[in-house]
Amino acid sequence: MLMAHPSVLNTLVEKYAALAALGAELGDEQTRRRLEDVTYTLCVATGTRDIDSALAAARHRLPDARTLDDSPLTTRQQETVLPVGS
Repeated sequence: MLMAHPSVLNTLVEKYAALAALGAELGDEQTRRRLEDVTYTLCVATGTRDIDSALAAARHRLPDARTLDDSPLTTRQQETVLPVGS
């Protein structure tokens, strides 16, 4: 899968956040269309099918993303392995 450049993802996330904050889904036709376009583009750029997954994937690919797995799907803590004889 092709990966979008982090600056592209950052721009898309910012546009989505701005349009969502304005309540674009309740706005005029042009504004709603812009929100739909940004949503679609984010999904394509991240290889996802819904906006929540797209936003999570985009944020994980940004340079300042957390390096630790903060996935809600992780069910157990990483086990600590001690050297033999400890």
